[in-house]
Order: sequence, then C-alpha cells, then structure tokens
Amino acid sequence: MSSIKHLEMAAALSAYPHIEIKKSLFSTKAIYTPTQSQVKAYILEYSPSEGERVERLLEMPFDKMAADIVQKGKPVAGANGNFRLELCQSDDHQFCGLQLFHFGDFQYKPVFEPRFYEGKDVESITQLV
Repeated sequence: MSSIKHLEMAAALSAYPHIEIKKSLFSTKAIYTPTQSQVKAYILEYSPSEGERVERLLEMPFDKMAADIVQKGKPVAGANGNFRLELCQSDDHQFCGLQLFHFGDFQYKPVFEPRFYEGKDVESITQLV
C-alpha cells in the first residue's frame, strides 16, 4: 500500500467531488464521502506484456473485463516494470480511481487521464489488485 500524497494522480483524486482529504501531523487520508469509507492507494508495476494486457482490460466493457480475468487470471504485477498502475480503492469497494503510466524517455508518462468509478462498476476493477 502506498501513500496517497505520493501518487501522480493525487491532485485529480483530491479534486474529485466525493473525496475528502484529511491531513494530520503524521498522515494523509482520503475518505469516500458517500459511505465514509477510507480510500487506500496501491501502485502496481507490470512487464511490457502484462502492462499491455492491463491497458486492454481497462478499455473493455466491465462484463468482458471480469470474464477475461476469470478465464485468464489477473495480470501479474512485478517489482519493476514498463507500466505502472496507480489505483485508489475504498475499503467498501464502492469507489475506485486509477491511472495507467508507461515508462519511456526515462520517466513514466500517462497512458490516459485519471478515471474514477463508483458503485457496481468497481467490482470488476478491484479484481486487478
């Protein structure tokens, strides 16, 4: 688990209308306000082939994404990779925010802008973790 304030997508997350950022002396917490559930951040890194699969999965409709993960298993994350997925998920699985990055020219560049999901759509995405 990572700190929310160290994410590339931290500004977009804090600007999301249903997220409240609570700062204390030693920590920063994000809360999904409709359910008052804490949001935790994860950074997953993938090899080129697994990263391309993650990118394809995130472009699929949610039902096809879930079916693909059931059939082929979830993408395998590694220690270092060409792709990095920043994923923020509420404890109650009612909110998810994510952004995928690709490494090139000695830095991670966004594959797409941050995406946010609420409700039943989150279940398919949480299978990536």
